[in-house]
Amino acid sequence: MAQVHRRGGQYGKAVAAFGAAAALAATAATPATAAEATPGSGGERYVALGDSYTSGPGIPQQSGGDCLRSSVNYPALTAAKRHVATFKDVSCSGAKTDDMWRAQGANPAQLNALDKRTTLVTVGIGGNDIGFSDIIGTCAKLSQTDPTGAPCKKQFTDADGSDQLTARIAGASRKIAAVLQAVHQRAPRARVALVGYPSIMPDSGIGCFPAVPIAAGDVPYLRDTEKALNAMLKQQADKAHVRYADTYGPTVGYDTCAPVADRWIEGVQPESPAAPFHPNARGEAAMATAVQTTLGGTR
Repeated sequence: MAQVHRRGGQYGKAVAAFGAAAALAATAATPATAAEATPGSGGERYVALGDSYTSGPGIPQQSGGDCLRSSVNYPALTAAKRHVATFKDVSCSGAKTDDMWRAQGANPAQLNALDKRTTLVTVGIGGNDIGFSDIIGTCAKLSQTDPTGAPCKKQFTDADGSDQLTARIAGASRKIAAVLQAVHQRAPRARVALVGYPSIMPDSGIGCFPAVPIAAGDVPYLRDTEKALNAMLKQQADKAHVRYADTYGPTVGYDTCAPVADRWIEGVQPESPAAPFHPNARGEAAMATAVQTTLGGTR
């Protein structure tokens, strides 16, 4: 995506790699402002932080400039379900943990949306810290050379047998911990939920090449990598004494290889409005249900 600013750059590279830049650029013409809801009858003051799995790129209606926020992403659905008093969605496609503290272009640091009056926070972050876009792009490209093998796993395995992605996940753990600590410092009264990632590759480990161009041996590899990322997120949530919203379990069977009618995570060529390898509207709704189950009733 040629016009994506630095904050959305990681997401933009992935979209460009799959030839979907123009379609998404057309949905991103609105100003880069945080989504805000009209005050409701509930008492919660809700702020949503996160990356593209939170913002919902490609799903109508889009706002937030290069942040590509959907009006039916899981934060918006959660806010509506809970009838919150105030709602700010500052999630942004391509965001890394560093983007919690720094501004890019017209997009302020996400943590700036929090204050001592905030009572509810959801955070969905970490995938871009391990290089989600580059990993998917690399695996898709390598699959053409060895569709029945595991060329991506080989690419990310060092000579000593150690896995580079496992190391990246371990390295990201301290960044997640720092984000949760910063959320607590800025919003000490808030109930916080760290949101995991949904099932992207088939949980069975059996892919659907060439419809989804991931080599047969790399499907279980990427599945296990995502599970390791989610396990790290849960571990950090437990350490920080915040809630963890599991969106993987509820989306098993609705992955990129599911039939169109049952698909909640789109593949390389989305057949429902969404970004490649990202949730569509039904996927965001499933994530919202998981978040609501995790949060329970209002307080």
